[in-house]
Amino acid sequence: MKLSAPKFSTWLIAVIIGAIGALQHFRVLHINELAPYAVHLLVAGFVLLILATMLRKL
Repeated sequence: MKLSAPKFSTWLIAVIIGAIGALQHFRVLHINELAPYAVHLLVAGFVLLILATMLRKL
């Protein structure tokens, strides 16, 4: 399997999703609608980064 660097836009989206999840989890950011999904957002950011590294076009 050949790995490649993700595109900047994909990387930025993953970092934003992961950061929102982490900030929600540690109660630094308070968005009531996203509070139940804090861990899910954090995991989704990491999964997006992993997929972007494994798939060439992402």
